[in-house]
Formats: sequence, structure tokens, C-alpha cells
Amino acid sequence: MENREGHVLHRPVMAHEVLEFLNLRRGCRILDATVGCGGHAELILEKIRPDGLLIGIDRDQKSLDIARRRLKAYDGICKLVKANFSDVDKVLENLGIQGIDGAVFDLGISSYQLSDASRGFSFEREGFLDMRMDLSQGLRAYDVVNRYNRIDLEHVIKELGEERHYRRIASAIVEKRKEGAITTTEELSGLIKKSVGKKYASQRIHPATRTFQGIRIEVNRELTGIHQALDKVIDFLTEGARLCVISFHSLEDRIVKFRFKDLKKEGRGEIVTRKPLRPRAEEAKENPRSRSAKLRVFEKK
Repeated sequence: MENREGHVLHRPVMAHEVLEFLNLRRGCRILDATVGCGGHAELILEKIRPDGLLIGIDRDQKSLDIARRRLKAYDGICKLVKANFSDVDKVLENLGIQGIDGAVFDLGISSYQLSDASRGFSFEREGFLDMRMDLSQGLRAYDVVNRYNRIDLEHVIKELGEERHYRRIASAIVEKRKEGAITTTEELSGLIKKSVGKKYASQRIHPATRTFQGIRIEVNRELTGIHQALDKVIDFLTEGARLCVISFHSLEDRIVKFRFKDLKKEGRGEIVTRKPLRPRAEEAKENPRSRSAKLRVFEKK
């Protein structure tokens, strides 16, 4: 959805908490490693202007284009780069930046990506099974669904989707594709619902939720990227700088939790949030996407 100025209406998750923990001030150099449509970035730029610097990274060119329009007023102090955040070291080095005063990662998928049916992320909107955050990469959801063998499908659905009925769903997919390729989100969603719908009758989530999550994570290699990015970004943080990470499911949160613990053991800094922070009740009510969010913060020493 866009407003009258043509900006996508994107509501950044836990924005109040992120701004508070980053200890923003005029002149800060801040990394937004998942800039998306620029929600967090816009608020950060207001705090660090007129002589700060925000580096925004995203691998989705469409989202970057939206962010560039949204942040046009901050052109001189905002650098947007198309890249995977696992390459954060190369991005910063190419820009000649040796240190940053804070960083934020808003993991997972944006509401804009979900609302674009052509991207194939949502089981609620019919579109081709794509799910690529970077449209220049090769692997698509279509390839996972139609070309992975049963064992590999079960792994994706069970381990990455955390779906307990993974065997039943994988079997249904394998049987269905004997008749022809499964090409759309609606086909896949309907197939999953038909195979396990009764088992979800008493639950609030759609039967396809976890399977779509698993396939999306597999397509974009999301978990591997998080671990690499956290290892790299810590080296660029200046003393006292903070790293804020918002995750949306247990697999992401587990990686962040244990990496922060390891960094503390290595003497690299302190964990600011002993337990992950959750959105306030008011935000969860106004923005349903925020309900599963968890924020963890680490401070470099």
C-alpha cells in the first residue's frame, strides 16, 4: 500500500525500543543491515542528522528502490547498497568505513514483500512460487517444491519450518507433482490445507504457515546469513556501540541468543537484554506482524 506521496506505508517493528537502545545522537554512523522500505532508517536519520551517516543494506532491489524514494530528503547522509547482509564487511570496506556507532537487523520478511502477490511469499495471495528476496538468484520456491526429493523436502519442512506434520505434507507434495508441477502459492497452500487442515482446526495459524516459512528460509539461506553477518559486524562496532537484532521465529532467535553468549565469553562485550524484549501490547494490537518479534541487544566493549 502506498500513500499520496507514493511511499509504501511500512510500520517498523519495535521502533521505539530500537531508537532508545542505539543511543543515537547527532553525527552517529549507523548500519541498517535490513533496510527494507526504510522504516527504521527514516527514524534513525532524524536522530543523527545533519552530519551523521546511515548505511542501509538490502538484497531486495524493489525494497531498496522504495527506501531510496522514502529517504530522498537525507540523500547526503544515507548510503543504500544492494547486498546480502552476510557481506556486510565488504560493503563497509568498499565505502571506506572502519567503524560504526550502532547497527540494527530486522530479520524475516517485510509486510511489503508479503503484500506483493507476484513475489510468492504469502499463502493468502495467489502468485507464482518464487519467494526470492534477491530476484537475481537462481533457486526459487518452485524448485524446492518440485525438484527436492522426499527426504530433502521433509528436512526443509521439519527443520526450517518447525512443522510437526512434515511427513504428511512432504508426501502430499510428492504425490501431487506426479500429476504435474505445483506452480502457485494457492496450489501449494490448498494442498497443505487438504493434507493437514483437520489437525489445525483448533489452532489460530493457517496450516500452510510453517511450511511456507521453511521453504522461504531454504530459498534465501536465511539462517546461514545471520550467523555470518553477526560474526562480521561486531568487528566494525566502536567501543560502546550497540547491536540490535529483531527476530521473528525461534530459529533466528536461537542463533542470535547463542552468538551473543559466545561474544560475551570471548570478552567482546555485554548482553544488554538478559531476556528478549517483546512488543508492547499497544504495538502488537496495532501491528499484528510485530506480535512474534523478539529484540536482543549487545554492547561492544
